[in-house]
Amino acid sequence: MNANLRLPQDSDPLQDRSERSQRARDFTAAEVGALAHLYRGEVYRSTIWRTRLDTTANWAIVLTGVSFSLAFATPDATALPLILAGLLLAVFLLHEARRYRYFNVWRARARLMETDFYAPMLRGTGGGRDDRWNTLLAHDYDHPNFHISYVRAIGRRLRKNYIWIFGIQALAYSGKLAIHPVPLESLAQVFPRAAIGPVPGEVILGLGAVFYGFWIVFAAVSYMIDRAARRDRRALIAIS
Repeated sequence: MNANLRLPQDSDPLQDRSERSQRARDFTAAEVGALAHLYRGEVYRSTIWRTRLDTTANWAIVLTGVSFSLAFATPDATALPLILAGLLLAVFLLHEARRYRYFNVWRARARLMETDFYAPMLRGTGGGRDDRWNTLLAHDYDHPNFHISYVRAIGRRLRKNYIWIFGIQALAYSGKLAIHPVPLESLAQVFPRAAIGPVPGEVILGLGAVFYGFWIVFAAVSYMIDRAARRDRRALIAIS
């Protein structure tokens, strides 16, 4: 996972932390208590959205398993369930990417407090107010916004989870054509087996190649975009 909070445009993320600590002051007991409750709240929200991410992924896995059962149930079973499963997997991916953008917000806030408040406190080197992480967090509360674009979120969920599900689904479809109900005797039999109703097998296989090719290219391009964004961002924290 990756989460980040961005500094206001007029801030300098490269300022030496020792300079910031010189003007730091400790929080009062009441403020520390409030921050503890705030941290618990952000962890709770990130946990809830993490669960929602897992739920969507579970739906995708169950759907894939059901499509396998239907496609290989009988010798006369069609491969259509596998094709429809691929389309529904794309819908789940888009839905999960939207959820990931929300999770990214809550996790980034919690992570900022862990790295810049609790960690210095545990090391005995601070944990007080330094006008940097406090301002960063306050700015995020004053002007809430997603920390990652929708395209990058889709790319991350695709590379982390869905590329493997798509791959297994494509392998199952290939197996359906190759060995079910009986092994192929020649490549000439592939197109008739791939045909779905009045749609020729050549069209089905061509559309499948475009579908999977698109997601492979998308994964590669979004990875490059993600790397560039991480390199150029003006942020204090980032977790992977």
